[in-house]
Amino acid sequence: MASLNVGNLGDYLREQRRNAQLSLRQLADAAGVSNPYLSQIERGLRKPSAEVLQQVAKALRISAETLYVRAGILDAERDRDEVETRAVILADPTLTEAQKQALLQIYESFRKENGFSEGMVETPERESDADPQQTAS
Repeated sequence: MASLNVGNLGDYLREQRRNAQLSLRQLADAAGVSNPYLSQIERGLRKPSAEVLQQVAKALRISAETLYVRAGILDAERDRDEVETRAVILADPTLTEAQKQALLQIYESFRKENGFSEGMVETPERESDADPQQTAS
């Protein structure tokens, strides 16, 4: 029988795939995994590796860390709100990539201001794009 985490992962993947308006076959092709394997993951019959989860997350344009947590690979109970906040921002289809990165940078700056360490999003090359005055000083 599949574990609870794998079932939750499958349900979550199915929901994200449907939100992205992708068929199972389209997502499997985009992620570079077989259609039957992805189907088994969604049904909670298989526990994918971190690498497969990363490929699926990239294809869905969502946070790989969120999938790691749901699969039980990453124990982020205390950081679950942060991971989910980032995932919601990244999954929002109404925002452009630049807007998503800007929101994540603002979110991270507030976390730092409140004494939390830097999160999982790495965008150092884009910081100057977000605040042109910073580089002009």
